[in-house]
Amino acid sequence: MKNIKGCGLGLRREFLAEFSALKKKPDWIEITPENWIFTPHRYAKHFDEIMDSMSVVAHGVSLSIGSPEAIDKSFLRDIKAFLDRYNIEHYSEHLSFSTFKGVQTYELLPLPMTRAMVIHIGEKIKQVQDILQRPLILENASYYLAPYSEMAEVDFINEIIEYSNTSLLLDVNNVYVNASNHGFDADEYIKQIPPSRVAYMHIAGHLEYPDEALLLDTHGEAISKKVWKLLDRTLKKIDAPVMIERDNNIPPLGILMKEYQKLSKIVSKRSIK
Repeated sequence: MKNIKGCGLGLRREFLAEFSALKKKPDWIEITPENWIFTPHRYAKHFDEIMDSMSVVAHGVSLSIGSPEAIDKSFLRDIKAFLDRYNIEHYSEHLSFSTFKGVQTYELLPLPMTRAMVIHIGEKIKQVQDILQRPLILENASYYLAPYSEMAEVDFINEIIEYSNTSLLLDVNNVYVNASNHGFDADEYIKQIPPSRVAYMHIAGHLEYPDEALLLDTHGEAISKKVWKLLDRTLKKIDAPVMIERDNNIPPLGILMKEYQKLSKIVSKRSIK
């Protein structure tokens, strides 16, 4: 991606002022536009300073690309105005749905992995890109049910990428969580993803419930050793920027920067085969 290289970090209000004062910042940042379209005055100065000085990716949470309803054009126009204001070129969202009959669930809900859904999402992608005047990057989401599905997740994602000629935000933690919960091989999954289609990658934390053989994608924990190792193996196959995503239980910035430094070391040692 243009101007997005190396390692990134998700920007959060909890450490905004502290982040603004960092002497050595991450290579780039990711922001959630819905959280900043109407930026509270007390955050505006630091936020604008950061946006003016850094490379930025926008990662939305409200598009609901898989919803049966039509695209919310008013919402997309607000997103476009925000992206234009800060000159943000890259916009990603989740391969899921979050609204039904006009009601926002505030959850990333699973889609039926069917060819009909591939076409449905493909047509919506075209509409979104026409309004935003930017490519749409889609993220593989975590899921706990696969309703009415007729294909494997990786095949579903690859068909959408091919049909719509779009790119993937590869969430390595989500691959690990889904592989554990649904009994497939995470490395084989990643092997089947076309490397040239990966725009960038996420890495995050999850909770384990050993008694129930369940992993819960929380983005609120430290990154597990097994996910770090999966990322290391992934970077031998896919050359793309990587960022740490932390949405819940936000620790002090110093702790996040230690994880960021670990990520930087792993990325700097990668050897693409």
